[in-house]
Amino acid sequence: MNKIQLIQALKEWDLQGKYVFTKQDLHKIFPDDKPKALTEGLSRLVKARLLVRACRGVYVNPHALSFDGYVIEHIAKALRRGKYNYVSLESMLLECGAISQILVDRLTVMTTGRAGTYKTPYGIIEFTHTKRAVKDILDGIKTVENRPLRIASKQTAWRDLKRVGRNINMVNVDVINE
Repeated sequence: MNKIQLIQALKEWDLQGKYVFTKQDLHKIFPDDKPKALTEGLSRLVKARLLVRACRGVYVNPHALSFDGYVIEHIAKALRRGKYNYVSLESMLLECGAISQILVDRLTVMTTGRAGTYKTPYGIIEFTHTKRAVKDILDGIKTVENRPLRIASKQTAWRDLKRVGRNINMVNVDVINE
């Protein structure tokens, strides 16, 4: 992979609205590169600022025209690809006005994948594992057009917050019951 090939590939993916890539995605784009050559090439491209390393194994095209306000959600989706993920807990309760304290740089996500916290240049992603059945998950979340992750309803976010033992004192329950 060279810079010209990468720039061309990134432009093509940008036209399709994709600007966050896993290392596996980039390997599929450049299948002739050996793993070590791909790793070294990615390192050079990050130093040249053609890509931003969001976290281990995830890269962002910072020059994409399709770059939107949901970059951290795109990164979260890439980190837990193939799992059920949705914005919940404090992030969702903040969005619906049930929490007045502002979480400036943190996205809280419920997932059927592994729990974990990732620090990225775009903020912190906190994954909390859920053992809920898929049907229960799908009943309490919804898809929002042009948003990468599904979102919990107010009631689901509240239930998740209580279930995982987080601080519930900061929540205005009247807003949840509206």
